Amino acid sequence: MIELRTPTQIEQMKPAGRFVADVLTALREHAAVGVNLLELDELAHKMIKDRGAESCYIDYHPSFGAMPFGKVLCTSVNDGVLHGLPFDYKLQDGDLLSVDFAASVDGWVSDSALSVVVGTPRQEDLDLIETTTQALEAGIDAARVGNKVGDISHAIASVARAKGLKINTQFGGHGVGRTMHGDPHIANDGRPGRGFKLQPGLVIAIEPWFLHTTDSSPSSSPPSPSVSSSSSSGSTDRSASSPSSC
Repeated sequence: MIELRTPTQIEQMKPAGRFVADVLTALREHAAVGVNLLELDELAHKMIKDRGAESCYIDYHPSFGAMPFGKVLCTSVNDGVLHGLPFDYKLQDGDLLSVDFAASVDGWVSDSALSVVVGTPRQEDLDLIETTTQALEAGIDAARVGNKVGDISHAIASVARAKGLKINTQFGGHGVGRTMHGDPHIANDGRPGRGFKLQPGLVIAIEPWFLHTTDSSPSSSPPSPSVSSSSSSGSTDRSASSPSSC
């Protein structure tokens, strides 16, 4: 069911968005060569506790996951496409790290992600992050009252195709509110003028994620969240994601 929020409720949601942004900023600053993925998860866990927030990932068990997630972050490195489970791995020079984080503050959820290169970057990785950011901005720009969900999807896909990137449509953005995943689904490709008509009070997470290379096989998980180790079932090289609540 698609839910619309009142202006008062949207104001109440803003602290969650600010907290999630603060956590991602701290993780970006902490990510460095030699840092263990488990350290990043511990940092986020501490920030959740200090804020009195709640993790949206702990004990989360969707139908496509083999077991409850058990961590507060999704961390995907290089060809780990989405929803990677933090494990005992020390980041290496040149690693492309995607971090997805969602939390609830005072009963309202925010969900966001970022990608960063640790140490010495490869230009193609920086270009991939920039393209994903441009797609996010295009999607946000299309998220206007009177437009339709397909307009957002088409805007995201147009940026990807202009750079020669293929698009996996199995996972995408979604509604956010009292829970992490709600309606409507926001695919990363679609036809303009199709789908649900955007209305005042709709709150969504727009989640573009792209790959340097992929085949037509679907990925086994969503943009940076399967609550299991995420990887593509086809051939992949590197990935970047840039979800944002708006």
